[in-house]
Amino acid sequence: MSATSASFRPSPVDQAGVAALPGRIVSAWAQHDADAFGAVFVEDGTMILPDLYLKGRDAIVAFMRDAFAGPYQGTTVTGQPIDVRILNGDVAVVLTEGGVLLSGENKVAPERAIRACWLMVKGDGGWQLAAYQNSPGVA
Repeated sequence: MSATSASFRPSPVDQAGVAALPGRIVSAWAQHDADAFGAVFVEDGTMILPDLYLKGRDAIVAFMRDAFAGPYQGTTVTGQPIDVRILNGDVAVVLTEGGVLLSGENKVAPERAIRACWLMVKGDGGWQLAAYQNSPGVA
């Protein structure tokens, strides 16, 4: 993990909270639990995917509920951090590479590979997503 200020040092608790947040998405996806997926976002969070912009937890939950029942049924998602920056005690940015895996796959196919940017904020309940955006990546 890195910080943008030489004087700022994130606490081990914040480092763990930031590092754990993508795993909460992976877990919610594995369970096809749209509510748990949405709970990772702040109330007015945003999710941007190719050809899609969603604002607000309710919109994200509704989209994921439909996606888990439709095109994402039987899939899992994976991602590895390629850059983690805790900017101050309340804001972090994580960049990941990964993608959607179909049932039985153990490697992301090029057409489902993504790179993502996670803007995280810390509130009373811990670290949550304020904004998530992904774009096509390299498998």
